[in-house]
Amino acid sequence: MAEHDPSYKLLFSHASLVADLIRGFVHEDWVEQLDFSTLQRVTEIGISDDLRERDDDMIWRLRWGERWIYVYLLLEFQSTVDRFMAVRLLTYIGLLYQNLAAAGEIPPGSALPPVLPIVLYNGEKAWWAKTSLDELSEPDLPEPLRRWQPQLRYLLLDEQRLATEAPLGQRNLAAALFQLEGSARAEDIWELVDRLIEWLAEPEQASLDRAFAVWLRRVLLPARVPDAELPNINDLREMRTMLAERVKTWTQVWRKEGYDEGLEKGRETQIRTLRRLLLRRFGALPE
Repeated sequence: MAEHDPSYKLLFSHASLVADLIRGFVHEDWVEQLDFSTLQRVTEIGISDDLRERDDDMIWRLRWGERWIYVYLLLEFQSTVDRFMAVRLLTYIGLLYQNLAAAGEIPPGSALPPVLPIVLYNGEKAWWAKTSLDELSEPDLPEPLRRWQPQLRYLLLDEQRLATEAPLGQRNLAAALFQLEGSARAEDIWELVDRLIEWLAEPEQASLDRAFAVWLRRVLLPARVPDAELPNINDLREMRTMLAERVKTWTQVWRKEGYDEGLEKGRETQIRTLRRLLLRRFGALPE
């Protein structure tokens, strides 16, 4: 996926997708107490340029009883894992609190509102960085000193590993997005698009329908079939029709690419094996 592709961020600018992300992948009891009808994007409450201009994060809020809870969603498309992600989030959330206070969203004498930091990771390699700031600190600090250290945890959602977590037929928009990204066959994409059409049939979901179509056309399909000429499709019904026409051809292309990739990996394995045998027999080898 293109780094910070705007079509991906456009998907998560829709409340229904963010709601399904929380419902489907934050497995904690308090989530049942959230009022998803109050979910709103935080855009016009005095957030400074330091927060507003970053391409990789989004801030939402919704009611948890009488209180607001803020969801800090960071979209991480880097090919390498950021070891200090917890440090980054400590800075971002500190800025969020400062801006909320300056905008009058934290009345005098009130407690700080809770924040749920979520890192949505899209890389191919599994995420290995610590998800707690405490785990990055010196492990052998004396307890009186340790209690002065800052603390922060974030929820990691590793998309490549989440693609199979929800059943294919479960009605969850975020799960469908992850399954699309992990799809290995053109038929899988067609089936998921068909389900999305059903789920997004209401008029108020037209914008999200269009956002999925744009993301498929701009990001997912070019990654699967790089040389294919894709028509300018802006809704999922047109996308389904186009997929139905091309699914057989694209399946053949993907199978051939998988076969060629397997041959290349086999050649690399043979080279490494031969090199080890030569090193064992003759010692250091000339270039």
